[in-house]
Amino acid sequence: MNISTPSNQQTAWAVTGDQELAIAPEDYSLLTDLYQLTMTACYVGEGLEQRQASFELFARRLPQNFGYLIAMGLAQALDYLEKLRFSPSQISALQATGIFDHAPDAFWTLLADTKFTGDVWAVPEGTAVFANEPLLRVEAPLWQAQLVETYLLNTLNYQTLIATRAARLRDVAGVEATLLEFGTRRAFGPQASIWAARAALAGGLDATSNVLAALKLGRKPAGTMAHSLVMALAATQGTEAQAFTAFHRYFPGAPLLIDTYDAIAAAQQLAAQLQSGDIQLAGVRLDSGDLASLSQQIRQLLPNVPIFASGDLDEFKIAELKAAGACIDGYGLGTQLVTGSPVNGVYKLVEIDTIPVMKESTGKVTYPGRKQIFRHHENGIVVCDRLGLMAEEGEQETGNGKQSTTHSSASPTLPLSTPLLQLVMHNGVPMQLPESLNAIAQRTAQSVASLPLNTRQIQQPQPMTVNPSSALLDLITQTQRSC
Repeated sequence: MNISTPSNQQTAWAVTGDQELAIAPEDYSLLTDLYQLTMTACYVGEGLEQRQASFELFARRLPQNFGYLIAMGLAQALDYLEKLRFSPSQISALQATGIFDHAPDAFWTLLADTKFTGDVWAVPEGTAVFANEPLLRVEAPLWQAQLVETYLLNTLNYQTLIATRAARLRDVAGVEATLLEFGTRRAFGPQASIWAARAALAGGLDATSNVLAALKLGRKPAGTMAHSLVMALAATQGTEAQAFTAFHRYFPGAPLLIDTYDAIAAAQQLAAQLQSGDIQLAGVRLDSGDLASLSQQIRQLLPNVPIFASGDLDEFKIAELKAAGACIDGYGLGTQLVTGSPVNGVYKLVEIDTIPVMKESTGKVTYPGRKQIFRHHENGIVVCDRLGLMAEEGEQETGNGKQSTTHSSASPTLPLSTPLLQLVMHNGVPMQLPESLNAIAQRTAQSVASLPLNTRQIQQPQPMTVNPSSALLDLITQTQRSC
């Protein structure tokens, strides 16, 4: 590996660059791994850049204790593909690195004329998927399909993780609970915090505390207060009760964080004020202590006031709280929602110039050919998925022969047997307007509800069986190389 010290030209360019490291659509082209560009230069030199290629994005395995994934991030992926361009200054910056000194001149011409012209097939956002099932397939000239790998993986992997965590949280907490996304301070960067808020809402949460994300997404931001306000006002004005009164002066009836000092004493004080008619109260929040016991005591004191809980909560802790009889009406979800075991999605070449290809590395084998997911239901519940080839879409194997496939993307419920991957971009042009978060959240809820209970459980779930079709198995055998 050749790792060299930056040249003076490179250093000068970097020092005078964007020190905020902000990301704008015009930066999308450079938001990639170096090897995407070096491979593109090689493709150009070897005359392969315009060969038609198909790459599929999928997870080889699910994160631990996950029985499914909720596909998310497609809207941002399509926006990226639409806006992909290289500016003259970006090309000059690449040339200044010296890395591409031996690249063919046609490489620079290709970058200058960059525009994504391919097709994209994808499962709709909010759809439950399993290991080895493509969330997305790119069919485009080889250099285009290769170049976009990094951004697509970044976008879909992270949002799919957050949407799946959100769906699991909603499934455990129940439809009646209020779930708020509080993860901005723990998300992996400012851009990630916006994506996390979007994915959480699309995955089933009610609101986000991230003001920018909420307003960009057409939602009202939600939140309470921090302990610092209570401490600051109590220290300067005398008591916790006076701090609450001051906050309500500007935000009448807003939820109050009551565990800065003594949660029970605070609840007793608020109960007295409510009984005398001195205040209105939209809720109280607990952020520490024995949440089950405290919530039960506070429910006795404030029987008609919603109780919210926060503090590194996840689906496992919520399940424990419910089992312990906690009287909690809503949860604030932060660190455990926006972090955790990643969705280790990969992006692999499956076909080049109609020639199927596969990776045969130990533990990393891939399936060749352009594929489709066929989902089978009985009485509204998923019974199995079949991973087949796109050529099979007109006919599906069943236990009793073959049956025709029907599908309507507008249908609120899935038919008995459904091909999940849909054409969402053709010749670089999106096929439809972006969906609303409400529509995606509804699909998420329906997808989760259609899964067997043992797949939905959060401890040792049983992922759905995904069987390769006989045609795919035949293609695997034909494609495998003999040493």
